[in-house]
Amino acid sequence: MHRQPIDPSRHPRLLATALLWLFTGSVSLATTLIPAHTDLFGWTPFFWLFAAPLAVVLTLEPRLPQLLLKMRRQHRRRAAQLIWN
Repeated sequence: MHRQPIDPSRHPRLLATALLWLFTGSVSLATTLIPAHTDLFGWTPFFWLFAAPLAVVLTLEPRLPQLLLKMRRQHRRRAAQLIWN
């Protein structure tokens, strides 16, 4: 199976859409506006509102978790330096 690269001009729009989808789904699940598990659908709402957009985001930007951890570590170092200096 041949894998076609994503058109670079569409990449930011796809990423923004996936992040908006992930944010909206996360808020809906966190506020229990939509339950994560139902008797009728099982775990389908959780999958389509959280797991699927997260998979799309990680497919488009595989290094995103590493970048977020790096930013968090830098922020912690700066905060620690401010406290102890």
